[in-house]
Amino acid sequence: MKLSQITNTEFSEKLASDAPAPGGGSVAALSASLGAALTHMVAALTTGKAKYAEHEELTLSTLSKANDLRAKLLDCMDRDTEIFGQMEAVFKMPKATDDEKKARRDAMQQALKACSVVPLEIMEYSHEALVMTSNYVGKSNANAASDLGVAALMLEAGIKGAWLNVLINIGGIKDEAFVNEYKEKGSDFLEKSLVLAGKIYEEVKAGL
Repeated sequence: MKLSQITNTEFSEKLASDAPAPGGGSVAALSASLGAALTHMVAALTTGKAKYAEHEELTLSTLSKANDLRAKLLDCMDRDTEIFGQMEAVFKMPKATDDEKKARRDAMQQALKACSVVPLEIMEYSHEALVMTSNYVGKSNANAASDLGVAALMLEAGIKGAWLNVLINIGGIKDEAFVNEYKEKGSDFLEKSLVLAGKIYEEVKAGL
């Protein structure tokens, strides 16, 4: 059964066990998905209300976008753990001969690349969710304003956690072009996202 389909208690127990997965990558994705879910909740509490009618079009687009990103991030949570299986398979490969050692090294490189893809996606989706949330601050149900601040915090945690997972994986990759591409993209997502998360939090706090 996928992680997204088990209870909170079951997930917590799996996370607390000595199994290497799920781990920080899945938690980063879950954190970000909860951030997107909170923004969706705020939009759901805003749509149809006369007081916010002038922002109804934005509210409807936020509902659609937030739900899409929430689902994508939950998928990342599942895939992050599933892909780690490639790494575990490499650990079990024989390494008695030179040919076996080379095959194991090559397989490890492929596994590290595969394990880098999902956390970068988490960063991308988290950044999209932060842009969406930032655009919605001050235009939604004031009674749920604090929830947008919490959404920003969850998305910030998600993107920071995903960045650590990108870094630990690309640290062992020999393909310089791949490493440079992921460093550049990840750094860009991180820098822009931290600015947005801080802006959302301060704007929300100032309005409470």
